[in-house]
Amino acid sequence: MLRLGVNIDHVATVRNARGSAYPDPVRAAKLAEEAGADGITAHLREDRRHIADADIDALMEALSVPLNFEMAATDEMQAIALRHKPHAVCIVPEKREERTTEGGLEVAREENKLAHFIAPLRDAGCRVSIFIAADKAQIEAANRIGAQVIELHTGAYCDFHYEGRFAERDTELARLTEMATFAHSLGLEVHAGHGLTYETVQPIAALPEVMELNIGHFLIGESIFRGLDPAIQEMRRLMDEARS
Repeated sequence: MLRLGVNIDHVATVRNARGSAYPDPVRAAKLAEEAGADGITAHLREDRRHIADADIDALMEALSVPLNFEMAATDEMQAIALRHKPHAVCIVPEKREERTTEGGLEVAREENKLAHFIAPLRDAGCRVSIFIAADKAQIEAANRIGAQVIELHTGAYCDFHYEGRFAERDTELARLTEMATFAHSLGLEVHAGHGLTYETVQPIAALPEVMELNIGHFLIGESIFRGLDPAIQEMRRLMDEARS
């Protein structure tokens, strides 16, 4: 079955806007779990703009479903991951000035460094995922360094759709389709995410090699209007419909 990981970062964004204790991202994670999420994703950024260290502590304690710990390839984040040993770690690019993750990780240029970085995480029992663009060279590099999973960045595909650039959208979808097949042929588990909505999820969910979608910002936004449980259930319905 195609799995759904729900990213709860932006519950923490709302909390931090007021500097208060609510809304609680851990409560959101538990509600997402009850609504049918197969996992929870949380990105602990260097500047702690949304998720905080205490949130990771609480999520590890509270969750029954796996935690996917998104992080930059820094010594600080490696130490935190090794202390908690979450089910999965997803290595992402990170710049302080960006609003959200821009593009995929540059693996091919940093192959030796990243191979040494992820080795202790694998040894600790964490499933290591690399967040990358749908690019053959990056996928091959991710495979060489010992990643078990790649997560394909779907942001460009979604942006083209909402900008009405449908020819470019379809070209990007074809690239995602081809690279999902290629990654699977190397023995990598394939995930996808970034920017997916009710309108854009089904073509990605229909890709047979994709085993997991990670979706956050849209679901948290949609929950303002629907509630978190119905928002997640509708995404789950669309994913299942596409896969069937």
